[in-house]
Amino acid sequence: MSIQLIDTHCHLDFAVFDGWRDQLLADARSDNVTDFVVPGVTADAWPGLLATCDAEGLYPALGLHPCFLDQHKAADLTQLEELLSFKPVAAVGEIGLDFFIANLNQEKQIELFTRQLEMANHFQLPVLLHVRKAHDQVLKLLRQFKLERGGIVHAYSGSEQQAQQYIELGFKLGMGGSLTYDRAKKLRRIAMHLPLDAFVLETDSPDIPLAGYRGEPNQPRRVREVAEVFAELRGISLEELAQCTSATARKLLRL
Repeated sequence: MSIQLIDTHCHLDFAVFDGWRDQLLADARSDNVTDFVVPGVTADAWPGLLATCDAEGLYPALGLHPCFLDQHKAADLTQLEELLSFKPVAAVGEIGLDFFIANLNQEKQIELFTRQLEMANHFQLPVLLHVRKAHDQVLKLLRQFKLERGGIVHAYSGSEQQAQQYIELGFKLGMGGSLTYDRAKKLRRIAMHLPLDAFVLETDSPDIPLAGYRGEPNQPRRVREVAEVFAELRGISLEELAQCTSATARKLLRL
């Protein structure tokens, strides 16, 4: 049986991939990665991202990332709303809260996140979430907004209890390079114990390198290695893991 894998979070528009993007995609497809979701991080990057996603199997998401808070302008939210009104996108993202970085104003982050949750609700789109040291705050806002289409908690890093709360709210958990490290005991427990249809695969390319690839840009083809580790942890075949996670991603993101 031929497997099909989906990278639900890869920044293929980033400059690090200029000059070898076509090869990158060819390599990924040779490893059975068929679809790629490319999240936005700043308004300035959206035009390039949308152009990148003209290629077959690439799906854009648009959003304002909390880590680039100082780069965002009020007009960016207006532009985002306008683009979402007519551009076919997979999701609103990458959005969320990052309370790990000390000098990022938390109140401004919450305001930015809230505005984008409102848009996701208005346009009936799922969201791609960036959450660091802020899971309880994000869960509180998600309960408030009750997003009809849910979304993905990218690079999941919370507790098993928080994971269950996300799942109850209609969210899936993104599993990527972190899962390949033996020291990721908490994450591996979550990956082994929660229902398989609660998960999707991702790389966060060029970030979050897999074990054995530190110091080089991550790339979408390595979602297959994430899947292999994940399948081994659960004691199932790669085919079953791929079939379930890809079906989950397709249904959620309407790919």
